[in-house]
Amino acid sequence: MHKHGAHTEETNTMDRKRISTPRRFGASWWIAAALLAGCGGGGDSSSRKYDVEIRRTTMGVPHIKAADYAGVGYGMGYAQAEDALCTIANAMLTYRGERSRWFGPDTPVADPSTIGQPRNIDSDFFHRHVLSADAVAAFRAAQPTEVQSLMTGYADGYNRYLRDLRGNGSATAHAACRSAEWVASISTDDLYRRAYATNFAAGHANFLAAIANAQPPGATMSSGSARVGAAQQRDIAAAFAKLDLHVGGRTGVGSNMFGLGTDATGGASMLFGNPHWYWRGPDRFYQAQLTIPGTLNVSGSSFLGMPVILIGFNNNVAWSHTVSTARRFGFFQLTLAAGNPTSYVKDGATVAMTAVPISVQSKASNGTLSTVTRTLYRTPDGPLLNLAGLNPALAWTSASAYVIRDVNAINYRTFRNWTRWARAASLDEFAAIQREESAIPWVNTVAVGRGSTQAWYADIGAMPNVTPQQVADCTTPVGMAVGQVLPGVPFFDGSRSACDWVSDADSKQAGAIGPARMPSLLRSDYVANMNDSYWLSNPAQPLTGYPAIIGAAGAEVQSLRTRLGHTLVAQRLAGSDGYGGNRFTVDNLKQLVLNSRNLGAELFKTQALALVCGTPSIAVAADPLTEETFSPARSIDVSAACAALAAWDNTGNSEARGAHLWDEFWFRASGIDDADLYAVPFDAADPIHTPRDLKSTAAAQLQQAFGAAVMRVQESGFAVNAVRGDYLFATRNGVRIPLYGGCGGAGYFTVACSDKRIEQGGYSMDADPNANSYMQIVNFAGADVEAHTFLTFSLSDDPASPRYANYTQRYSAKQWVRMPFTEAEIAADPAFTTQKLRE
Repeated sequence: MHKHGAHTEETNTMDRKRISTPRRFGASWWIAAALLAGCGGGGDSSSRKYDVEIRRTTMGVPHIKAADYAGVGYGMGYAQAEDALCTIANAMLTYRGERSRWFGPDTPVADPSTIGQPRNIDSDFFHRHVLSADAVAAFRAAQPTEVQSLMTGYADGYNRYLRDLRGNGSATAHAACRSAEWVASISTDDLYRRAYATNFAAGHANFLAAIANAQPPGATMSSGSARVGAAQQRDIAAAFAKLDLHVGGRTGVGSNMFGLGTDATGGASMLFGNPHWYWRGPDRFYQAQLTIPGTLNVSGSSFLGMPVILIGFNNNVAWSHTVSTARRFGFFQLTLAAGNPTSYVKDGATVAMTAVPISVQSKASNGTLSTVTRTLYRTPDGPLLNLAGLNPALAWTSASAYVIRDVNAINYRTFRNWTRWARAASLDEFAAIQREESAIPWVNTVAVGRGSTQAWYADIGAMPNVTPQQVADCTTPVGMAVGQVLPGVPFFDGSRSACDWVSDADSKQAGAIGPARMPSLLRSDYVANMNDSYWLSNPAQPLTGYPAIIGAAGAEVQSLRTRLGHTLVAQRLAGSDGYGGNRFTVDNLKQLVLNSRNLGAELFKTQALALVCGTPSIAVAADPLTEETFSPARSIDVSAACAALAAWDNTGNSEARGAHLWDEFWFRASGIDDADLYAVPFDAADPIHTPRDLKSTAAAQLQQAFGAAVMRVQESGFAVNAVRGDYLFATRNGVRIPLYGGCGGAGYFTVACSDKRIEQGGYSMDADPNANSYMQIVNFAGADVEAHTFLTFSLSDDPASPRYANYTQRYSAKQWVRMPFTEAEIAADPAFTTQKLRE
């Protein structure tokens, strides 16, 4: 079981001594170490606050073992800091509202996350307002003892690593930030702010700047009007249509997941989980295992700055998440009191808003600090927001103002839910916990369990509760306009209590839907979600009859990624996909989910080529994607591109040639109205196979799309038959690592979606991509759980770390990591190392 080269490192805060000893010295060394500890090296273990072991295995994944929750939290804090100190320290400035103090007011937030990358000053005011001391105190007080212990331990472990690094740590580690004054110790308050902030990803976070800049009208402003005409409604709808909702929007981050029951496997149930998530920043996933012997043993991923496993498995259950279509927020339009723009009328009575004076330190370009003060406002429903940036008619005037309510503002149950799941002994218990808590903030859930023949899907969590009668009676004219592009978002009259959100008999919080009216499904074949609504969790059993705020059921075209996900399962069970047999195995599932098929090309490429390749050149008058126009039109030779696209194998594998032509073409072609593009329209009775077939009458628009796509490829310098791995890549220490897959919107199930266009240097995954992140395949066929994983971007953000690129290279090669779980498996791992932390 012991491997040559594996080692033990013991770190003791009393003398800061580090001992690195090969395990081949065996028992004699352990006896000596025990004697040394008894002679003052560590003191009586019963007097220690922390006694933690961090075992790292292949790819450097930490397996943290301690006697209690505080201990595993301590190990998680230490390990995350060791791997991602700069990112975590920077993020804590965000949650404290201190970014302007260190980096100036107008610089964008450093890393992408669920808040986007707003200006520092807006981020500071938003976080100090929404993560106010009273709100965070309420969130903290509601946490169970286990979560509070995890938070305390995490802060202590993080701070311990920072002391060690600045004391006698590696001279090269975290060179980008280790000496910076802003890298400082953290408190549990920081962690509760960080944890509470995750609640708002599908609500408040999407309106950060509007909340941070919500100010009442000045004395010189006109009185304004609460009335909105038809023309303004059209303009408002167009403005809201352009909103970039990072989580819960049409083009926001997404995920894939399958829960496979025994009818699909012929044996035990299996789970495939694959969030398409951030590769940088505080919301990127961090993989770890937390073990408290006899109490807790869970493996999976969390966000940085967080000691709770959010997606993962134990020896009895496994689960994953995808972003849900359910709306988690709504607006109230206030009627303001005459002559007082900070008071509003409710049921005929005048109610004062709560004024919240906030001061932020801001650093000027010459390094001097000044204090910037804003007074922001809130009502019992939530913060005021300034929507004038979307349309002037939505300004805060003397007559009208707007409030946003996020259902997760009083959802304090999220981390209790995940902590309970980590200990769940069966799928039945797992599902019962989800119903009891109704806490999951903005994601769907799929789970499987040992001994269960079925797989579980649910969109059960915190959701606003409004009745159809309220929608009819309370929606304002502005709300009617917004509803055209954000269906399901309640935009109500705030002057009547009859328009307040309501509660069900089984609601877990005020104004929320009860679990009995939220969708769930158990199937012995499979359940799945690829970010469309709950409706087609399994096409053989469509779910209908749930509140409209949860998502469309039967009325919405499914994404190509959703259609391909269900097609992959259907072809596997039909035995028609070339993998042999007609059931899922771990091996064929590992191949299938990375095969990088492009459904759009499979359905439409041949038809498209016939419509766009009839002439050797196309006169391009405009680029439909960038909206750039050309006068005179540009003549683009497409003959070589047509030949390359015809020869392309319809995959995004790293060795595929010509895939970028399809990507650039379909990004543009898919913008054509469905009614003009497809010969067979969407049919709710056949949602996996419709819409289909391109209309011949769309030829002119398709030619413009194709000509513009070829033009951009020519501008990029990449050949029309370039190998995909040459232009789809991640860079680590100056080395490009070739990748595969593509954007879900272009038709891929295997997702690697760059925020860069081809002419911007290729599809780099180094800035703000949306891509496969923490991936797991979990099987319960044996006595011990079997898991295969990737953390696609690697564990560490530090270029000096051996964990900076290794997982990404492994992912590039499609070499899944068999993740050890039991004590024997961890100790037998060929890359095993261990570090003991005592304090």
